[in-house]
Amino acid sequence: MKLKEYLFTIIIILTISACSGTKKLNKESIAKTSFSKSEISLIMQADSSTPMRVYKINSKSDSLLLRTKSSPVLLNPKDTVLQNFVKRLYRTVRDSMSLGVGIAAPQVGVLKNIIWVQRFDKEEFPFEVYLNPKITEYSEEKQTYTEGCLSIPDRSETLYNRSFEIVIEYDTMENVHKSERVEGFTSVIFQHEIDHLNGILYLDHLEKEVKDSE
Repeated sequence: MKLKEYLFTIIIILTISACSGTKKLNKESIAKTSFSKSEISLIMQADSSTPMRVYKINSKSDSLLLRTKSSPVLLNPKDTVLQNFVKRLYRTVRDSMSLGVGIAAPQVGVLKNIIWVQRFDKEEFPFEVYLNPKITEYSEEKQTYTEGCLSIPDRSETLYNRSFEIVIEYDTMENVHKSERVEGFTSVIFQHEIDHLNGILYLDHLEKEVKDSE
């Protein structure tokens, strides 16, 4: 290894160490992570207590990413990048600047199938994280709710076409695959956040409703 190459390697190591805060990226974690280099840099530039920037639809570059379909996340309990990201994503949705009831990874610039949802159908309304969630069944019965979005500032609209009941499948942080039936307002949150993973915004449903009524 030449001196120039050696110095470059040292700089890279120091950069990764600085970005990871108190967390260290071991070789096994990097080898088995599903995050890109740019995503790792974004995620590990602060510790798990630091919220991330929410991408907004009124920014062209943000909008392009919000319209991009996400990919599955690799389940690796030793993945420190995943652990840090999940915690930072939670901090973001609960930050005083957000205070949302759900958030999806693309909303902070990470194209991975990860969402947080507040479970209003459970005692004390806990927030729960879901990896690789997908909806396998939609009820024909619909419900009406006014929706807003952290990525669409200062706007909310009433939608009439969200299914009242859905069946979801997902993975947990403990690498367990689950399926459950969800209804009511909580099902709306799931539908909204899983839409984000497919590059869909609630405004797209609104436009469809308008076209269908014409």
